[in-house]
Amino acid sequence: MEEIPNQKWKTPFGFLTLATIVMAVTFAAWTALLNNFAIEAAQFTGANMGMLQSLREIPGFLAFTAVFILLVLKEQTFALVSLCLLSVGVAITGFFPTIYGLYATTVLMSIGFHYFETLNQSLSLQWFNKEEAAHKLGQLLSIKSMASLVTFALIWLCVTFLTKSYEWLYLVLGGVGLLLTLFMISAFPHFEAKSTQHKKLILRKEYSLYYLLLFFSGARRQIFMVFAGFLMVEKFGFDVAQITLLYMLNHVINIFAAPAIGKMIGRIGEQKALTIEYTGLILVFTGYALVESADLAAVLYVVDHLFFAMAIALKTYFQKIARPEDIASTAGVSFTINHIAAVIIPASFGIVWLYDNSLVFYFGAGLAACSLILSQFIGWHLQRRQAQLPIAEQHIS
Repeated sequence: MEEIPNQKWKTPFGFLTLATIVMAVTFAAWTALLNNFAIEAAQFTGANMGMLQSLREIPGFLAFTAVFILLVLKEQTFALVSLCLLSVGVAITGFFPTIYGLYATTVLMSIGFHYFETLNQSLSLQWFNKEEAAHKLGQLLSIKSMASLVTFALIWLCVTFLTKSYEWLYLVLGGVGLLLTLFMISAFPHFEAKSTQHKKLILRKEYSLYYLLLFFSGARRQIFMVFAGFLMVEKFGFDVAQITLLYMLNHVINIFAAPAIGKMIGRIGEQKALTIEYTGLILVFTGYALVESADLAAVLYVVDHLFFAMAIALKTYFQKIARPEDIASTAGVSFTINHIAAVIIPASFGIVWLYDNSLVFYFGAGLAACSLILSQFIGWHLQRRQAQLPIAEQHIS
């Protein structure tokens, strides 16, 4: 009698839901505590933070190697291994409160995080059909926000009323992620992909616009991930509780906004959605460069985070132009392209930050402007790809 209800959640969406929760809890813990832990415990400067973030992005740059590991492991198994690495990396972070210790634990955490994100995108686009993909991706983003919100709330309660011990906060939240991953290993069956995936690196000329958009997206995202939060702590003096409350507000909004944005993208199309995102980001980054008010900076941070949900449009754009058998291979290549600039920007811009932090954000506005121009070709490209779909095409390497 109990077999029937138990099976209802043992679906691809159920697997991705729990995997999303693990990733959200562990990465939210790492993110919420990072700036204050780095400054208070490891005596980081802006240059140190830039170097750490560059090191963090090296595994993302090497995400293309996932396709070679898939020669040995199935995607679903590889995703679970990646979640274990992510959880362990976060759990031990607090025990290494030095510059090089934080560098080392960050790389370990990042290996798991970036491989999982690569596989998560691949599995999502394989398991969801084109009609439902945007909406389901929006639902997963909402679930991610709920899990992150709970994590941030727990951190806020702990640092406000119980303990400010970085060691215990990282250990407990990383441990929760590891326990959930072990549960997933035992609970879920293996789900077969709809199409047999290529097990080699593939680049295609017809994906060129997608590759360019990914490159600029990765460069722009790094400026937000590395320097927007650091601005809050260094320039405006936000403590752990304030930073955590800001993250919580972001995710409360995303819980409701992400599914709606997913539906909107399905309704208005990828080009219009990305036009809205990139126009907004030009204004946000310019605002970061000019802001002198802590309250206004917090508003910009929330609006900036809201635009993250619009990135669903880039994934569904790729799903519409891709050959089904290319998805796994291209997911790894995509993450590598997305992280080319990410390896260079944090360290180099950390030095620029020491001279004038507004220059960092003006450059971000320029990257958003480049993305805006490129996004205007999406509609034309989708029409062209539709016409080409029945035609046999050759790939390049």
